[in-house]
Order: sequence, then structure tokens, then C-alpha cells
Amino acid sequence: MIFLGLFMAYLTFRAVYPSWPPEGTPERELLLPAINTVILISSSFVIHNADTAIKKNDVKGLRTWFSLTAIMGAIFLAGQLYEYSKLEFGLTTNLYASTFYVLTGFHGLHVLLGVCLILSVLWRARKQGHYSEHAHFGVEAAELYWHFVDVVWIVLFILLYLL
Repeated sequence: MIFLGLFMAYLTFRAVYPSWPPEGTPERELLLPAINTVILISSSFVIHNADTAIKKNDVKGLRTWFSLTAIMGAIFLAGQLYEYSKLEFGLTTNLYASTFYVLTGFHGLHVLLGVCLILSVLWRARKQGHYSEHAHFGVEAAELYWHFVDVVWIVLFILLYLL
């Protein structure tokens, strides 16, 4: 609901402002966010492999795929921080800049929480028999959350970078 509210606020600002982004707002680079998008979307397929592995009782596969997903999430966050360091506008430059940082920052917080969730599943997977083909709720919960994070990013990427 919070993301929906933020999306609606952004779209309202965009609709009522005479020009969007406001005059004088520097252009954003598209290459790095596009690469980040590919990494994040790809990570959804990677985490799904972990879910498939545990349903076949392949705990090693679960660990491998979850580890790779956590690394991809960390790369996404590092890319986002790098992008922030290169942007030519700050949080208080104008309304566009403020909403840009709030939307992407709030999403980044969710990615960080997702990486922590994935790492907690990996931690618990160390114990023999904790996850199996019959007991894998934590794996599925982490996967569903990660897909949510990916879908939200797709909407953000379209709104902030492409439109």
C-alpha cells in the first residue's frame, strides 16, 4: 500500500507540473539502471531455481541459488549507491528529485531487507534437515518477497527512467 501511495503521488506530481521533470533537472543516465534492472529481474529466475531445488530435496542447490540471489541483490544495491553518487541532483533539488530519491531509496530498503531474508534462510539451511521437500515455507516466503521487490522495481524503472 505504501508503494501504491508513492506511485500515485509521483503520478499526481507529474500530471500537475507544467513540465516533468522540472526545468533544470539534469538528465539521468539510463545504462546503469538498465543493467541493474536486468540483474534484479534475472535474480527472480535464480531464486526460483532455489525453490525448485528444495522441492527436490536438494539443499545444496538451495544454498547455491540463494547465495547467488543474495549476491545479485547486493550488486543491485551497490549499483544504486553508485548511481546516487553520480547524480547531478540531490534530495532537495526539486520535487522530482525528492520523489526520485524517496521511491528508489524505499525500494532499495526493501531489496536490503530481501537480501537479509535470503541470508537468514541460508543461515537456517546450514542445519541438516531444516529445509526439505516437505518443509520449505521459509524458502517460499523469501522467494515471494523477492518477486514482489522485482515487480515493484519494474514499475519504478518504467515510471522514473522510461516515461
